[in-house]
Amino acid sequence: MKLPQLTIGGFTAPIPLIQGGMSIRVSTSALAIPVAECGGIGTIGGSAIPVEELKADIRKAKEATKGIIAVNIMFAMKNFYNLVMGSIEAGVDMIITGAGFSRDIFKIGKETNTPIVSIVSTPSFAKLAEKMGAAAIIVEAKEAGGHLGTDVALRDLLPKIRQVVKKVPLIAAGGITDGYDMAEIMDKYGADGIQIASRFVLTEECSVSDEFKQAFLDAKEEDISLVRSPVGLPGRAIKTPFVDKLAQGEDLGAKECKYKCLKKCDHVYCISERLMNSHGGNVEEGLVFSGENVHKMNKILTVQEVFDMFVSQAESVYREPSTPY
Repeated sequence: MKLPQLTIGGFTAPIPLIQGGMSIRVSTSALAIPVAECGGIGTIGGSAIPVEELKADIRKAKEATKGIIAVNIMFAMKNFYNLVMGSIEAGVDMIITGAGFSRDIFKIGKETNTPIVSIVSTPSFAKLAEKMGAAAIIVEAKEAGGHLGTDVALRDLLPKIRQVVKKVPLIAAGGITDGYDMAEIMDKYGADGIQIASRFVLTEECSVSDEFKQAFLDAKEEDISLVRSPVGLPGRAIKTPFVDKLAQGEDLGAKECKYKCLKKCDHVYCISERLMNSHGGNVEEGLVFSGENVHKMNKILTVQEVFDMFVSQAESVYREPSTPY
């Protein structure tokens, strides 16, 4: 059966798939453009990016595609407001935000006619986000990469949030690796669409270093670990020498904050520096965020091939939900 479209605010994606917005400079216009062209929602990772650089990248994406371009900005960023307003000024279609909860963002969205999509990990925050005016809600479970707000698995968490979210689309995120997962999550668990991130790292269009992608390809199930993040939330990442040092409590030399990017930071290490290390190829001294199931991915594809795989697999088994959610 053909997959349904995904409508968020005034925008409709032919394929109900959002590409996760990964920072720093993992999800840029180079990745978001082909995702949008394939019928999904392409997302630029806007956290810890200079405002003018982010605006330029959004404009580049908007000029290159008629598809939907979003930006993901963590509430934990010190310049959250400036990044949001800069993105809207640059013409982004929608704002996706998590790692904290902003009430003011919904007022901005209403005033500028910009759909706001909230990333949540609990029913209470999902209910609040819908009440405040979220155009859609992304349920991010423990299997996701990056910063985590829960230790509950997606198939346990999603039904609980589905019970309290009635008016806006509900997007499932965390550990989804193929179209069979996609169909199951949508027809059995009530999701209106999915968000995937790790699978898009292993695409030709993703602009991270070859070393970063090789870390994904080499990762075994036991190599995926939880790390302490200065954001104040645990994070999921691939084990590297840096992650081993962090786990052992070694002094990581973060005596002075270089970037001052976070509202609150414990200064154990500089997350911006470690993310940029891995992006540039220094994986040994870097932080490589990844989803729990990255070990299931063993091939670099094009974005088009990822879409072809997900859609063909999903539509081969998808059945429209019989339960009215």
